Parts: sequence; C-alpha cells; structure tokens
Amino acid sequence: MTISEKKVVAVHYTLNEGTAEGQLVETTSGREPLVFIYGIGMMIPDFEKNLAGMSAGDKFAFGIAAENAYGKYDDNAIIELPKRIFENDGQIPEGLLEVGNVLPLQDQEGNQLHGMVAAVGLETVKMDFNHPMAGVDLFFSGHVESVRDADPTELAHGHVHGEGGHHH
Repeated sequence: MTISEKKVVAVHYTLNEGTAEGQLVETTSGREPLVFIYGIGMMIPDFEKNLAGMSAGDKFAFGIAAENAYGKYDDNAIIELPKRIFENDGQIPEGLLEVGNVLPLQDQEGNQLHGMVAAVGLETVKMDFNHPMAGVDLFFSGHVESVRDADPTELAHGHVHGEGGHHH
C-alpha cells in the first residue's frame, strides 16, 4: 500500500536544522513513530508531498525551506505588552515572566496565542509570537514504518486511534 489521501502513515524520522548535518531538533529513534492521517491538514504540506507514493520500508531524506515549513521569522510578531496584564490579584506570579517561558495568551478577538517571553522591562514585557521554528530550514530523514487505510471513525474524528494514535 502506498501513501495517499486518507491513509494512516507511521514514520520514524530525524529532524535537523537545514541539512542532515545540522543541529538535531528531534527524533523518534527509540520511541513510538509519528502516526498521522495523510492529506487532512495535520502535517506541514511539503512534508506530506515528500512522502507521497512511498510504502512501508521506504527511506526518505528531504529538506523543506523555512517559508514552506513554519514560515519566515517575522519581526512584526514581536510586541511589547504592559507588564500589568500579567498580574493576578495585583501581583505577577513568581517565575511567570522568565525569558524563554512560553505563555498562553488571548488576543482582543478571543483567539488563543502562545508567546515566548523575550525580554522583561520595568513596565513592559517583550513577547515573541513567532513559531519556535520560524525562519529555520528543516531536513527530515527516516523511513516509512507502515501505511494502512484510515477507518471511518478516525476520519470523522480527524486523528488516528489505537496504537500510536489517540485513545478515547
């Protein structure tokens, strides 16, 4: 069976920055494979395109440019917010505003956002709303472990059930 629309795909991969020799970002080596339903928008589109037509046992190695992965780094996604918005009962919780912390926030329309604390000033906090991998070219290598048809329940729920997937 080959990878195509609405197939459940399991892959073991290593992700490096830029090239196969680049800094290691993550790997499934020694862990469960990445399992997803192909073609329903769960993965980076270019990741899926590079796996199209492969079968269990096939090896892969490909790069994805930053703009086709998590996007270019956007300086406009760094904003300063008043420090007071982080207060709870007039106090900022201990350890909350530490550089590098990722905080869940909400914009004026109620959309959930995650921002990283980039700097803390006397009156403001500089937050970075770029994806952590924005501006980074990606390089994936690995192999396809298995390919199978997605069952109707998985398609209805939009995720894989059972081993390597979601358990209800």
